[in-house]
Amino acid sequence: MGLSIDSADCLRAWAESLGGITYPLLSDFWPHGQVADTYGVLRAEGYSERAIFVVDKQGVIRYVDVHDIGQQPDNELLFRVLAELEPAAAAAQKAAEAKIPAPEPPKGNVIMYCTPWCPDCRRARAYLAEKGIKYTEVDISKDRAAAGKVRGWARGFETTPTFDIKGTIIVDFDQPKVARALGIA
Repeated sequence: MGLSIDSADCLRAWAESLGGITYPLLSDFWPHGQVADTYGVLRAEGYSERAIFVVDKQGVIRYVDVHDIGQQPDNELLFRVLAELEPAAAAAQKAAEAKIPAPEPPKGNVIMYCTPWCPDCRRARAYLAEKGIKYTEVDISKDRAAAGKVRGWARGFETTPTFDIKGTIIVDFDQPKVARALGIA
């Protein structure tokens, strides 16, 4: 589940902006941040740290990751922690994933690795459209192999957007670098 100190209406709007999510969201709005405070991640300014807690079926905290709001958690590490808690379910999931054919490698001179909810990805899409640049978009939230590539280029982070422009890798939307790589600077 996801927990936020935002109101239920705010969480609903956020989930809708992502096109829906597959897990429940809970609001820690009133009394403001009580759960975040209990877990030690409510800042004095009234907002919470970005944190992940993995709690087993007996209610024991098995994993904690607290990081800056701008950092993306290491999803593969989180998947490993979850697999340790439910080895049979993890094995079944892995077997099911093995039956799914690998996605075709992206084609084109401009490939943008992104996520649907990333504000910089939206800005990059608008920029490329404005410049009339054709590009291939790869959603790293659905293509975990592509997410692994991005982590390799971005020192372990799933930074979006990340561009592969004719073999030149640009991590994040650095508009002047993108323009130079496209030859439109």
